[in-house]
Amino acid sequence: MTPSVRLGLLVAILAAAAGSLLLWSPQRVLSQGLTSDTPPVWAGVVFVLVFAIGTLAFFPKPVLNVAAGVLFGAPEGLALAVAGTTLGAVLAFGLGRALGREALQPFLKGKLLAALDRRLTQQGFRSVFLLRVVPGVPFPAVNFAAAFSGVRLRSFTAATALGVLPGTAAYVVAGASASSPTSPAFLMSVGGMVLLTVLTVISMWRARRVIGAPTVESVA
Repeated sequence: MTPSVRLGLLVAILAAAAGSLLLWSPQRVLSQGLTSDTPPVWAGVVFVLVFAIGTLAFFPKPVLNVAAGVLFGAPEGLALAVAGTTLGAVLAFGLGRALGREALQPFLKGKLLAALDRRLTQQGFRSVFLLRVVPGVPFPAVNFAAAFSGVRLRSFTAATALGVLPGTAAYVVAGASASSPTSPAFLMSVGGMVLLTVLTVISMWRARRVIGAPTVESVA
């Protein structure tokens, strides 16, 4: 297949994945499919797979993180949520690297995109880790930006697993302690989510100011 055909196939796959949410809901599958009779090992495997597919289909990740806490508790839920998040990111990375990178290479010649590509390629782990930690950066965007650049898979995987820990922990603990809304764990998790929201708004506001700021050429 030509690069343009592969890129079209990538877009079609992602559109089909997103459209499939009209027919099924990861949260509903988890709540109805995982019962007390399900062996713990298989419950964990099913959860990670559903989480990964839901992430690939652009299902809201915080909802799945809360579900991890409700279904498995804080320690195990956090481990499974991070595993599902990482697997979903790796699936998106693999699709982007296989189907979209070559087709988009000509567009990376612009100054800004070339600088981003060079940064991701030369400092893969650090760049992906910072993009995961900083609130407000869309999760799928990081997946495909890394896939279209020269980031190594192992650097991408490790940076993702570590970078999502803080935000994931806040939502998982909230789900695990939701039955005790006055407990310190629940209050701290809610405080963490509020802080993440505030940081997201601030980062979006700063990014908008940077984009809207006049350049030296325009001022001159």
